[in-house]
Amino acid sequence: MSEATTTGSGIPAESDEYSLTVGPGGPTALHDHYVVQKMQHFNRERVPERVVHAKGSGAHGYFEVTEDVTWFTRAHFLGEVGRRTPMFARFSTVAGEQGYADTVRDPRGFALKFYTDEGNFDMVGNNTPVFFVRDASKFQDFIHSQKRLPDTGLRDNNMQWDFWTLSPESAHQVAVLMSDRGTPRTLRNMNGYSSHTYSTVNANGERFWVKWHFKAVQGVENFTDAEAKAMTAQDPDFHRRDLHAAIAAGDHPEWRLEIQVMPFEEAADYRFNPFDLTKVWPHSDYEAVQVGRMVLDRNPANFFAEVEQAGFSPANLVPGTGLSPDKMLMGRIFSYHDTHLHRIGANYEQLPINAPRVEVHSYNKDAPMAYRHSGAQPVYAPNSYGGPEADAQRAGAVAWSVEAGEMGRYAYEKHADDDDFGQAGTLYREVMSDTDRDNLVTNIVGHASDHVNDEVQLRVIAYWSSVDPALGSRIAAGLGKTTDGDAFHEAAKLVESRSNRA
Repeated sequence: MSEATTTGSGIPAESDEYSLTVGPGGPTALHDHYVVQKMQHFNRERVPERVVHAKGSGAHGYFEVTEDVTWFTRAHFLGEVGRRTPMFARFSTVAGEQGYADTVRDPRGFALKFYTDEGNFDMVGNNTPVFFVRDASKFQDFIHSQKRLPDTGLRDNNMQWDFWTLSPESAHQVAVLMSDRGTPRTLRNMNGYSSHTYSTVNANGERFWVKWHFKAVQGVENFTDAEAKAMTAQDPDFHRRDLHAAIAAGDHPEWRLEIQVMPFEEAADYRFNPFDLTKVWPHSDYEAVQVGRMVLDRNPANFFAEVEQAGFSPANLVPGTGLSPDKMLMGRIFSYHDTHLHRIGANYEQLPINAPRVEVHSYNKDAPMAYRHSGAQPVYAPNSYGGPEADAQRAGAVAWSVEAGEMGRYAYEKHADDDDFGQAGTLYREVMSDTDRDNLVTNIVGHASDHVNDEVQLRVIAYWSSVDPALGSRIAAGLGKTTDGDAFHEAAKLVESRSNRA
């Protein structure tokens, strides 16, 4: 015999199929509370979708330490070879909405939550090591340029290229996006990166700057533009389906964690600003060290509860880890927690998917959906009744000195080799294969030919000419434009004038 249907309060329901009515043809009775409450709950069963990274997929797994890294961090979950920490991963597209196709050209979010014995540690990264902008003030504008026009509600390539060419710091990330790396074959075949520079401190109090790299053991594989578009039509949920099917079949995807480590004092005189999110640290300068492996081995039991209600924040840093003077990271520290407060509620960290696996001792109280409480404990600090007390030694926050100056709105502090186009040019000339370069040109020309006006197209050519003159010439030929006239020279001057701004 099957179990009886109940209301949310556990009361047995009378019928799954028939409303309470006045006779067979009469009106429905308002006091049919079971049907009324079913409708009320249905009307509220969706929470607001994420403004960015709306469509995602996720899985549970573990992280295992494989190397001794105590020389640069005292984080307990990284403190012993063989130690395993349960974790949850969410992968996502950036610009599209919930129903968008998985295989569109877009960066992919790579968000990780480690349930450590010192609280939750979140790594909120992407499948690219750099980003489009370096100041949080421009993040909202960037996202708006990738979304939809306010009048028509349509996506617009002209808007995207207008923003990118007026923001030359985006060139490195756009070069990655417009390459085949912008269309990963599966979620299992892409790397993940912290992108930001973070910091660590070891048991002796020595401090370091670090960048995290999660390398796909399955290898990196990408769709061509044509393959990605074909899959968009064939199966809009291809990435989600592939991840779920692989784990269900026991083919558990794995990533190898490597971390680049920079001695704390070397940042001041490094050849470019090491906290600039639009740049990578060359491995010839700081070779990545092996740390451990991440394995995803369990699918969610309930997609909404675990994937949609998962909340990640770069503010979740356990002892032995810390921030950096990265301006984008500073903005995200506020923004991520704040969006979850709006989207899933003030007590979202009490939801099972977000709840730490350690006891919480906090003076935050009440608010909607409060489940956990401290009982007969003081609700204020300081107090003389045995409430919890902060402990700076246990927290071990990483700090750095700041030279006092006049308050103002500044561009990034420049170092000797800082420029916006150099690393994008190196990527094009020295990292990409001939096939990669050909596909990059084809992808840019195709994208910039789709409802992009002449003025912005000239800026597109100037933008890529600044990355590499030969690349710019190929794109000009593909767009059928000349670079001899006054209009192009004005476009080039505008792009140049915008370079290396904040």
